[in-house]
Amino acid sequence: MKQNMEFKSLTTIEGSFRRIRLMLIAFVCCCTLITGYALWNSYRFAEAQRQKIYVLDGGKSLMLALSQDLSQNRPAEAREHVRRFHELFFSLSPQKDAIEHNIGRALQLADKSAYNYYVDFSEKGYYNRLISGNINQVLQVDSVVCDFTGYPYRMKTYARQLIIRESNVTERSLVTGCDLQNTVRSDDNPNGFIIEHFTILENKDIRSTER
Repeated sequence: MKQNMEFKSLTTIEGSFRRIRLMLIAFVCCCTLITGYALWNSYRFAEAQRQKIYVLDGGKSLMLALSQDLSQNRPAEAREHVRRFHELFFSLSPQKDAIEHNIGRALQLADKSAYNYYVDFSEKGYYNRLISGNINQVLQVDSVVCDFTGYPYRMKTYARQLIIRESNVTERSLVTGCDLQNTVRSDDNPNGFIIEHFTILENKDIRSTER
């Protein structure tokens, strides 16, 4: 009888320990789940805040603007970078200061390959002929074809040049190729790209019309 009572007491104690152990395990699991949820929610909140930018309006009012996903906007920025370079590099007026200003801004968007073309054109007297002949050169970019399957990005530009003289207007086709590398954004390079291995693939007369 006494042995049975001792056995029941041990059984009761073991059962109590098991219940306590189960309660501790359940408590630890709950704490783990709550901690994990809190961390996940904090990460989501931080990501949401990172997608917002604050803009000062004249230093007085504060406006909240949602920023777009950079990866989605990158192809458009790449095309705009290449388009802007071509407009600055090839749209020229018959004024030395204006030519130097445009070329200087264009060269900040590209590497030495574009500078080499500038030096070559200068040595051949191309810019001097524009000035002496009072010739305006206007570039119209038709399309910029981008290949984003590899890096650096491969770009090809199709454009038309209008050589405007006092007596006539000559239309020329212009096809160029280049590579595009990511770089740091700045006031002079807002899109954060640099043009490399710039090459003029085609530049020939299409037609000439009298004015």
